[in-house]
Amino acid sequence: MSLPHALLTSLIESPGSGLELARRFDKSIGHFWQATHQQIYRELSRLESDGLIASEAEADARGRKRNYHVLPKGKAMLTQWLGEEEPVPPLRDTLMVKLRAEAVLNSHDGARALRDTLQKRLAHHRAKLSEFEQFEARDTAKGLNDRASQLRHMILKAGLRHERGWVETLQDALELLEAGNS
Repeated sequence: MSLPHALLTSLIESPGSGLELARRFDKSIGHFWQATHQQIYRELSRLESDGLIASEAEADARGRKRNYHVLPKGKAMLTQWLGEEEPVPPLRDTLMVKLRAEAVLNSHDGARALRDTLQKRLAHHRAKLSEFEQFEARDTAKGLNDRASQLRHMILKAGLRHERGWVETLQDALELLEAGNS
């Protein structure tokens, strides 16, 4: 996956200015593909120079607002990308290595230090899970009447499963560390 594909997808969903795109990106695709606003603006410039998107200047308070939309060449590139084979990304998480290190060290000091990290991470995943549950309540109240809304809901369900899995794993790890201190 690359940022250009994520931006093309977002612009096809709803054309708009760079700032609007960056804000929407943070609230949707940004849940599973991160990019800074600076990266987004830099990539918009590349996509436009490659003829994949176009923009029109719009007068605003600073006189620099540009509205972007996807050109046929951009849609064709995104369609081609859909069929490309992608390698399965490996799990790479420092926390798993830290838990493995604690398993071999088996130290009360290490467990105490790791416990704080686990609790912070657990709070993060609980908050993200709560946010996703709110999205699900909103989306199902609107109805899942078309293929696009059903696909978006399927993506959300994957996020829910991911967050629930982390909450369960972190709770288990905290329980094990506590049991080791008894």
